[in-house]
Amino acid sequence: MSNEKTEKSPKSAHNSWVGFRKELKVVDCTIRDGGLMNNSNFDDKVVKAVYDACVAGGVDYMELGYKNSDKIFSPSEYGAWRFCKEDDIRRIVGENPSDLKLAAMADAEKSDYKTDILPKENSPLDLIRVATYVHQIPLALDMVQDAIDKGYETTVNLMAVSTVTERELDESLELLAECGAKAIYLVDSFGSLYSEQIHYMINKYLRFARSTGKEVGIHAHNNLQLAFSNTIEAIICGANMVDATFAGLGRGAGNCPMELLLNFLHNPKYRVRPVLAAVQNDIEPMRAKLGWGFDYPYMITGFLNRHPRDAMKFNESPDAKDHIVDFYDDMLKNV
Repeated sequence: MSNEKTEKSPKSAHNSWVGFRKELKVVDCTIRDGGLMNNSNFDDKVVKAVYDACVAGGVDYMELGYKNSDKIFSPSEYGAWRFCKEDDIRRIVGENPSDLKLAAMADAEKSDYKTDILPKENSPLDLIRVATYVHQIPLALDMVQDAIDKGYETTVNLMAVSTVTERELDESLELLAECGAKAIYLVDSFGSLYSEQIHYMINKYLRFARSTGKEVGIHAHNNLQLAFSNTIEAIICGANMVDATFAGLGRGAGNCPMELLLNFLHNPKYRVRPVLAAVQNDIEPMRAKLGWGFDYPYMITGFLNRHPRDAMKFNESPDAKDHIVDFYDDMLKNV
């Protein structure tokens, strides 16, 4: 008799099935976003554990890391998942004999995309996610088309939109709606957006995206402890690509936790038990060293709509917890 445990859907006090939508796709970003906390230096065992849990948990996509330039990011300092070379990918997944699709992110101005992103037939990757700021959109459009020409699915992550004007955002979305990407992502880069802003912006994105048959995605950060609730708000509004990470592992305050999201979605294809096992055995043991997750310095940068790099630097001090008010005062001087 098999010792494998069969996961049952837990009884819930919630009767709403608003989270169930068969066209909705879940994207795991644990290794990619988490790599911003350790320069992408993950042990193969951890990457394999996340991969196996995504497969067993029914997750739709796993983002393994970046396709960034080794001329900008030194391989002596950054791990394999900052570059996602095909030999490294195959070392973990082989030829990926599963329904899980594999993704990598290419940053505008940080990727030698013409040479480092191989034709699809030579790579286990399925999806190239192009990350761009507003001023980089012309380059991002070329990156999207290059990936499409090579046979990949593509999405565009529009970064730091909480810092741009309404006119800039409208002009950006108009351009992105005409490109070949399958989805445009709302990215709350600084974890500063509240639910009403998510509601407003997702509906704006949808107006542009649906005019050319695209989906809208959401990538939330947890500076204000709103990553999960903002992801729910985006789903309710119609976002059909949603990002999450195991135990919320990600830059600074982290991301929407995968284990919360899968339970919310009420879709029997998703199974949370494999995710919890990987969280318990492989992700949580890294927390003491990497130190991601909500804390007060990250909260302060979220309030102020600031990049969390200042909070990350502050947290490196051994007595940071004794100087939270000082950090707040320092941040206000630069507002």
